[in-house]
Amino acid sequence: MPSKDKILSLIQEEGVDFLRLQFTDILGTVKNVSIPAHQAAKAFEDGIYFDGSSIEGFVRIQESDMRLNPDPDTFAILPWRSRREDSTVSARLICDVINTTTGEPFKGDPRYVLKRAIARAKDMGYDMNAGPEPEFFVFEKDEKGRATTETHDHGGYFDLGPKDLAQEIRAEIIYMLESMGFEVEASHHEVAPGQHEIDFKYADALTTADNIATFRSVVRAVAELHGVHATFMPKPISGINGSGMHTHISLFGDDGNAFHEEEDEFGLSETAYQFLAGVLEHAPAITAICNPTVNSYKRLVPGYEAPIYVAWSDVNRSALVRKPAARGPNASRIELRSPDPSCNPYLALAVMLHAGLDGIEKELECPGPVRENIYDFTEEDRIERGIETLPGTLGQAIKALNEDEVILDALGPHIASKFTEAKTHEYTEFLASVSQWELDQYLETF
Repeated sequence: MPSKDKILSLIQEEGVDFLRLQFTDILGTVKNVSIPAHQAAKAFEDGIYFDGSSIEGFVRIQESDMRLNPDPDTFAILPWRSRREDSTVSARLICDVINTTTGEPFKGDPRYVLKRAIARAKDMGYDMNAGPEPEFFVFEKDEKGRATTETHDHGGYFDLGPKDLAQEIRAEIIYMLESMGFEVEASHHEVAPGQHEIDFKYADALTTADNIATFRSVVRAVAELHGVHATFMPKPISGINGSGMHTHISLFGDDGNAFHEEEDEFGLSETAYQFLAGVLEHAPAITAICNPTVNSYKRLVPGYEAPIYVAWSDVNRSALVRKPAARGPNASRIELRSPDPSCNPYLALAVMLHAGLDGIEKELECPGPVRENIYDFTEEDRIERGIETLPGTLGQAIKALNEDEVILDALGPHIASKFTEAKTHEYTEFLASVSQWELDQYLETF
């Protein structure tokens, strides 16, 4: 971990003009306070104060003073700010939010929620590694510069140019990510027109969450530079695949990968099965956090490769959790396939971790794998096999969250209350809205 003195030297060497001190609100939106680079030493020593009352779900106006403490390990030059000779050079530091009244971490800071989950795992002898696979769409803009749903290309899965017009955009995204310290493993065109995926190497949970937040910012910034719009909305177009963020998870202890067992049929240890059982047990409540928008549930429907059934498998993708084919001391892991890229990455990884740890603590028994295509099952088949379905709406997911003490505890009272309040309001507004589909269907019929 670089020291603050090392960061101050880098600021001088790189000619940084401004520092963007970043944090996320409860809904996962990246916020920032910009300061002149010459204030960097003060930021490290005293923090930077800001008004928390204006941030979604933070604090009431009478307790609004918050402090940002920069994490030196997250320093990175913002490449899209420094690629032109006449532009200013900006760098970013991801911050922890501190309650100025108590001097302790602010309970409403999503990064703190994940740190608390990591500490619980550490107490049990584990470190969590996570590897996300975020997908996104690239759309054209109209003559007024507003985003449309006209896809930037008409390519399909793994297509090359000329169908895949976004190869240059993806290449520039990768270049910028790598300049910020990412190790990009693969990129390709996804199934739907205009849809793409860029995978970066797994890391510890906190670094992964920071990386997801950074990734979304970089993708949007590069798209803007090319005059197009990138979106992580889960299902922007009906009738085609939505965007997911499959997340690979493993636990490591003093003896290496705690999920690996060479003699097991699937290469998984008893710890892995218990963790998996915990994820399946708490899957409905996890869905509220990992699929946090009304639109998320337009993706979680049969027929578009998105999982809706609470089961696991090693051979098919209709199940919620997949056991990837890779196995070995460093490769044994599970893949949770339900999350989408609109989620708050800090909260999402925190609830995944707490759910799995709950399975380990309670020594939950994992059901066997389902190797058939669950989409082909009848309702009677699913009942016979004990296969439940994920919540079908945001409202159902919030209800499941409110009934799950483990996941509520993972969030903490402040975030649990503010998150459910915001999402209940969102769902209520959605129920009262009138869609274009309804107008097309009923306006001239009745």
